[in-house]
Amino acid sequence: MIKIGIFGAGRGVDIAKNLMLLDCEIVALCDFNEKRRNEGLEKLGIDVAVFENFDDFIEQEMDAVVLANYFHEHTPYAIKCFEKGIHVFCECISNGTMAEGVELIRAYEKSNSIYMLAENYPQMIFNREMKRVCDGGSLGKILYAEGEYNHPVQPDDHEFNKAAVYFTDHWRNFLPRSYYLTHSLAPLMWSTGATPKRVSATPVYAPFKENVTARRVGDRAAIITTVNDDDSVFRVTGCAAFGAHHNAYRICGEKGQIENLRGMGDKIMLRYNDWHIPEGKEEINLYEPKWNDNDEEFIEKSGHGGGDYIIARMFLDCIRKGGEPEHPYDIYSAVAMASTAILAHRSILNGGMPYDIPDFRLEECRKEYENDRQTPFCGTDGSKPNIPCCSNPDYSPTEEQIRKMAEILES
Repeated sequence: MIKIGIFGAGRGVDIAKNLMLLDCEIVALCDFNEKRRNEGLEKLGIDVAVFENFDDFIEQEMDAVVLANYFHEHTPYAIKCFEKGIHVFCECISNGTMAEGVELIRAYEKSNSIYMLAENYPQMIFNREMKRVCDGGSLGKILYAEGEYNHPVQPDDHEFNKAAVYFTDHWRNFLPRSYYLTHSLAPLMWSTGATPKRVSATPVYAPFKENVTARRVGDRAAIITTVNDDDSVFRVTGCAAFGAHHNAYRICGEKGQIENLRGMGDKIMLRYNDWHIPEGKEEINLYEPKWNDNDEEFIEKSGHGGGDYIIARMFLDCIRKGGEPEHPYDIYSAVAMASTAILAHRSILNGGMPYDIPDFRLEECRKEYENDRQTPFCGTDGSKPNIPCCSNPDYSPTEEQIRKMAEILES
């Protein structure tokens, strides 16, 4: 039985529950926050070793670690896993700076570990259907695609802030809109096989009139454009906060297009030009896709539209069969996405200037970025941001707003 440790008792416990359904043994839980450790242990519902310190935690006998700690701080812990030959299942973004991307890949290439990005949105039922259609070739060469992860949060939702933010220097309060982009970008990469090679971005700057969240970012979205290695173009939003909540994807080829329909559940619209209609199809095809999966019972009970269960299964299949994750779940794709996120924000701060996305397989690209530690985040080591997190560098909540938010979080 595969033995797994969980680092990060919030999101990590949700991932652990799916791993347990797949015949894994959760052997340890680590989180620096005592309250979250206790809550995570209770949610887990089993007796496991509990740790505050990662170095003590990783001394336990385990085959793999789920990294579900802070969004921007996965890299040093992944490297410690690599050094011990432990497999890594990494939640959200692979690296918080460009230099960390270099360090991560260098350490990985010296190890025997498997690394997989725990990105769940490509495995939602409509995105799996889009990949199936793209792989079938009926759309012809893919030319353009769009991905929107739109997740507005009520500004005065204090219960959400207590659960997801819980102190004023938390990473969510410093999160540039381009950084949380794997939910919008990875499904397009999964369906089409393309990898971004050049990026530019424009902000949607519209601060909340009453900033009760102490968020340092006044942007509602980053509109990101990439040119890819197959000459296609993507437009993605990162994590946006405009309009109504939705996850929307559209892929356009030479012969037709496929998209999920906003506000229509899992429905797919597949359309062809009338001179390119495949046999057995109509010009316009509106339908709900099916899972066609033996684990459908578990998938439908899983979080994030079934994606949580499927990615856990994918990770374990890699361990059991000894293979590497496929694009875009492998480490090189993960770091390419992180680079896209980081350089998109840099584009915003520099008036939309385009940036080439480095290929860290190449030593010349590693040399260029190995000392690039620009970050908009506070670190758990007490370090402070060295670049703005907002498109307007002068934007900031007032000291009074920050004080009131601190009182709310402590109540």
